[in-house]
Amino acid sequence: MGRDGKITIKDIALMAGVSKTTVSFFLNGKTDKMSPETEARIREMIEKTNYRPNIAARTLNQKKTKLIGVIIGDITNSFSSKIVKGIEDTARKHGFQTLIGNSSYDAEMEASYVNRMLTLGADGFIIQPTPGFYETSKILKREGKPFVYFDSKVYEDDAYWVKTDNYTATYRTMENLMEKGYKTFLMIGADPSRLSTRIERSSGFTDCILENGYSYESLEIKDGEIDGEKVLDFVKSHMKANHPTLVYVPNCWALPEVYHALQPLKEKIPKELGIIGFDNVEWAIYSDPKLTTIVQPAYEEGQKAAEILIDQIEEKNSEKPHQTLKCSVNWLESTM
Repeated sequence: MGRDGKITIKDIALMAGVSKTTVSFFLNGKTDKMSPETEARIREMIEKTNYRPNIAARTLNQKKTKLIGVIIGDITNSFSSKIVKGIEDTARKHGFQTLIGNSSYDAEMEASYVNRMLTLGADGFIIQPTPGFYETSKILKREGKPFVYFDSKVYEDDAYWVKTDNYTATYRTMENLMEKGYKTFLMIGADPSRLSTRIERSSGFTDCILENGYSYESLEIKDGEIDGEKVLDFVKSHMKANHPTLVYVPNCWALPEVYHALQPLKEKIPKELGIIGFDNVEWAIYSDPKLTTIVQPAYEEGQKAAEILIDQIEEKNSEKPHQTLKCSVNWLESTM
């Protein structure tokens, strides 16, 4: 240990059985040539000792760094891009900068980003959490770092979050579609248990269908793996004469591929077959026929997440800790 009794980089290296240089590379994100086993040993020692580099500690003791850590589940879709834009624009107005990480919904990757951003002295975090984030949240609480969840309602008494009304928006939209004449209801989506937004979207659909005296069928697809032929066969097998069929796709990343798979039924849209999904506004308005979508106010959600976090960092406590924004429906040609 150092003279002040604090753990040093040399201590971490000795405990992990590696060189000081290797630990330094890890702390600076230079792990391309490092084995997973070595990374795991270093990470374990850092977490076990609650080690933070001296340079970050000095910065934190002197003043706020004005850095916000942002961890996104999938940064490749338009929803995430708008969220990040909303966060960055709001952060900039308040004199903050952002550090962006893409977890790919992987809890280990998520934890790694949090730890590295902590070493850089991030003042707080905005996170689209994986189901395994609870353990990582303990580290942030121990460090006294405020954090805000987005796109996820987390059932912790002391949690701060901002989300959209996925359940209510889906429920009301399905009621509208029933009024338009749809009688057969199909859902094509990924395992809803992985994310709270998926649970809300699927529950809004199923609750509305059942409570209005209808039944539904669902086809579960794997993330990033859609069998177009299977999708087409599923829909065709459930279509009935004089019973207009509605296909609901709750995952924005899946909507384009499902729509493409159903092109052989294009002439039946929208009177015999309706299609509705989430977001994808930029793409949906140029499809043929144009696709109806439930639209989340992503940019505003990013803005609000940043406002809640900065309010906590600056200890003003003027923002409500839980905020739900309303979705809208962009009615286009794929539904009656």
